Amino acid sequence: MTTSLSTRVWRNVRLSPCADPAHVIDNAALAVREGRIAWFGPAGTLPPEFANAESHDLGGRWVTPGLVDCHTHLVHGGQRADEFALRLAGASYEEIARRGGGIVSTVRATRAADEDTLFTQAARRLEDLLAEGVTAIEIKSGYGLDLATERKMLRVARRLGQAYPVTVKTTFLGAHALPPEYAGRADEYIALVTDEMLPALAAEGLVDAVDVFCENIGFSLAQSERVFAAASRAGLPVKVHAEQLSNLGGTQLAARYRALSADHLEYLDEAGVAAMKAAGTVAVLLPGAFYFIRETKLPPLDLLRRFDVPIALATDANPGTSPTTSLLLMLNMAATLFRMTVAETLAGVTRHGARALGLADSHGEIAVGRPADFVAWSVDTLAELVYRFGGNPCHCVVRHGEIVRTAEKENA
Repeated sequence: MTTSLSTRVWRNVRLSPCADPAHVIDNAALAVREGRIAWFGPAGTLPPEFANAESHDLGGRWVTPGLVDCHTHLVHGGQRADEFALRLAGASYEEIARRGGGIVSTVRATRAADEDTLFTQAARRLEDLLAEGVTAIEIKSGYGLDLATERKMLRVARRLGQAYPVTVKTTFLGAHALPPEYAGRADEYIALVTDEMLPALAAEGLVDAVDVFCENIGFSLAQSERVFAAASRAGLPVKVHAEQLSNLGGTQLAARYRALSADHLEYLDEAGVAAMKAAGTVAVLLPGAFYFIRETKLPPLDLLRRFDVPIALATDANPGTSPTTSLLLMLNMAATLFRMTVAETLAGVTRHGARALGLADSHGEIAVGRPADFVAWSVDTLAELVYRFGGNPCHCVVRHGEIVRTAEKENA
């Protein structure tokens, strides 16, 4: 029997198809054909059709699905280290924003940067995440706040997905902050977002989802609903930044539009959690931002568990409130700060993260017929991925059946 050269078998594997410590196949094998999972199971039951396939020995390493970072602001100009210093001196996030800092300061830097510069800077951040096993990522706009710069950011995000071995989902976040030129005219700016920016960007194929920052320093419920309605008219799913600094009810509003996810959620109440459950909306928790702005109000984990709302985790990689490019660090932060279990954190960066991006049928789980995106880890137990922080135990990353990154190459 002849076997296609595009068929490979990965042997000597401790396989966790769902990144669940309770679901493990020791001494497993995994067969890939034409970039997709063709079979997996105990090595002793490998079907004869794969007997002559190209073979890779992973030396008893753990294998999980590729990781998913479902909330990032990876494309931006500049940095905000000086604002960090102000915060250390006692200024609050809201105070800095009201003084012209915060999101608006990054808007100035992003507008000033050309597309190639933004690509080069974002690529460095992306490479850090890919080195830790990320194979799917969301990238938001929202630091342009005008059509030209929002387009520029989304074009960079698309370019990153073409240049690197990663699935990129783009999110239009035009309603991220009020640009200085619209001071005192928020309703007029929302009209620009809904009537001009979103239709144009969607027509150019640059938008996969639409997001809103529904908060006291962002946009009101009524303004947020105008954006959601425009997204619905364009046939695009919605997401929301909500209940981070107060409880405005943005999550309940987003749930009425069957949002893919509601993100942050420190001030979320039971009514909001119930609405999420009914709508199938994923809760995306962002421990990096919680840590960085010294938040003390914990997200309602017990409520989310009681209502069985899927909980995803993400870096929220951004220059102002979560300047990190380590999804593995977020696992440890979620465990230590939010008291999440190992199983919950791993689900949060695999199957639940995929669901938050509308990728539940293709990412976040190793299953027959799905793209062969997985990571081999040099650890003794899956808990070690959550337990350690500051290191990277990624041995290799496989995307669509091809090795795209190895620890040896990184260290060469």
